[in-house]
Amino acid sequence: MQIFSKELKDTDVRFRLSFPPHCLQHLDFAGNNLVDLHVKDSCGELRVIRCLKRDGDYDKPVLSKGWLKFVADYGLRVGDMVVLHREDDHNLGSQFRIEAKRRINLFREEDWGEVTRAN
Repeated sequence: MQIFSKELKDTDVRFRLSFPPHCLQHLDFAGNNLVDLHVKDSCGELRVIRCLKRDGDYDKPVLSKGWLKFVADYGLRVGDMVVLHREDDHNLGSQFRIEAKRRINLFREEDWGEVTRAN
């Protein structure tokens, strides 16, 4: 099940990835302001990416620790897209799957293609 997709902005590739507050319903913070997400990437590698939410009335969530390594590993840039899915993989121990996409133009048709790991 897709939790969110987002076209990346400058802040997303340089600092942290923010995403819509309504997505919080899919995350278990257990009364805390942070949770470490166990995420499987497109190569099947398990990553731990920290999700933080602000205190107060506006719980805007962000992916922080581990996010910039994902950005670097996949060579992500402004305009690329990230999709986070809820997907349990009991063998790997992940609860989520993350994929990166890049806009491609073929014969005047625009579409999104999967971004593979840069290194």
